[in-house]
Amino acid sequence: MSTILSADSTIIPKHIAVIMDGNNRYGKAHKLGKGEGHIAGKDALDPIVEYCLSTGIEVLTVFAFSSENWQRPPNEVSLLMYLLALTINEQMPRMQKYRIKLRFIGDRSQLTDELQALMADAEAKTANFEAMTLVIAISYGGQWDIAHAAQKLAKQVQEGQLRAEDVTKERLAQHVQLADVPAVDMLIRTGGEYRISNFLLWQSAYAELFFTKTLWPDFRPHELATMIAEFSQRQRRFGKTSEQVETQTTVINECD
Repeated sequence: MSTILSADSTIIPKHIAVIMDGNNRYGKAHKLGKGEGHIAGKDALDPIVEYCLSTGIEVLTVFAFSSENWQRPPNEVSLLMYLLALTINEQMPRMQKYRIKLRFIGDRSQLTDELQALMADAEAKTANFEAMTLVIAISYGGQWDIAHAAQKLAKQVQEGQLRAEDVTKERLAQHVQLADVPAVDMLIRTGGEYRISNFLLWQSAYAELFFTKTLWPDFRPHELATMIAEFSQRQRRFGKTSEQVETQTTVINECD
């Protein structure tokens, strides 16, 4: 693997999330058969994963299938489920070679027993890998995620384990998906659309947003490198003023 961007000269985000949009349009533009745009999109993931690993990204989360995608034509849904299973099988040797942890988020109850078993097996076999974490969002929606976390807290209140006033954003944050990994630093959407489509709403509260007209099958590591370079130049204030952030940065640098 070759590193396009040196970590020595750039602030590297810990967690990158990607909405992989544009597969169907790619297929139409290249006059491919029905569904072949999704196949091209599947193949585009590998170089991005390898680039993130070589650059020092801790977590890469990709949006493979949303909770709203169930509304698509049944034949397309069937193809996407097949490709998801194929992706998991193809990724396993890569995960084991590079010691990458593979995880899945989303409502698994709507998936087939076979796909659920495949996902659980992949997670178990890579659970102890620490080089990087690849998260695949399947049957996932940010609103579902928050509601699911709220239900857990509501049950604790119902059972007398918590009082209603004990329900805080900190407690809710403990129950959303990916509560144990860093919050999203960069949220990227390919395909030219300017919305986040119900993806990681809670986890991306302070994410830097990046949009590109590049269709997902055409998205390459060099474009990601350019985005990371821009990310390192943005001032992330988290509600503070620019002056506060600059003062804090100066104090940290002096301590180093």
